Amino acid sequence: MKPYIPTAGPAGSAPAQARIIPFAVYLFFIFVADVLARLGYSAEQTRWLYAVKITAVLAALVLYRRAYAELAWRGMGASAMAASVAAGLAVFVLWVSLDAGWMQVGSAAGFDPRYPSGAVNWGLVALRIAGAALVVPVMEELFWRSFLLRWLHAPDFLPVRAAAVGVKALAITVLLFGFEHNLWLAGMVAGLAYSLLYMRSGNLWTAIVAHGTTNGVLGVWIVVTGNWHYW
Repeated sequence: MKPYIPTAGPAGSAPAQARIIPFAVYLFFIFVADVLARLGYSAEQTRWLYAVKITAVLAALVLYRRAYAELAWRGMGASAMAASVAAGLAVFVLWVSLDAGWMQVGSAAGFDPRYPSGAVNWGLVALRIAGAALVVPVMEELFWRSFLLRWLHAPDFLPVRAAAVGVKALAITVLLFGFEHNLWLAGMVAGLAYSLLYMRSGNLWTAIVAHGTTNGVLGVWIVVTGNWHYW
């Protein structure tokens, strides 16, 4: 059966909404967490919110799954897979290195999965790594690369080939992706790496695999080193 591909159009069209709404759900829960923090709730009291956020994002992705023709698996080949994993590992190394004060905007609350006794709650760890490595990359790459990168090139974005995207659209996307994160410079490096993978291959899965590799390895590194603020 051929995948359902709706007609593209402006940012308010159905194809755009399918890629915007899961991302908007993710941002909504970040806003909720910020409001709760301002109301005096501690990070420990709001840890449960991550499970709700990832479940809601996953539900939105499932709801719109028929609109994501670019997620149809076409195979990547050994070289493309190796390049994606290598890029993801390189971004991880830079992510934990580009952390000087001027490379940050504000301060990250982090996610500390430990009990008051200091013991690690491994259920929370597994949930956080799974969400960051499996759900977030799909949601973000659908929004930043598949939608915004191509939409900035042409509002009728579905027919746009990734390789045809111009420098202006690439620069704007990388800049915005960077400032979505506390580590803005590391975010820009990551956004550039994932965008170039997608533009070169035309396969969104290259960016998703790289993004998932970065987030997964970062999660393991955080647990091993105890640098919870990177979460």
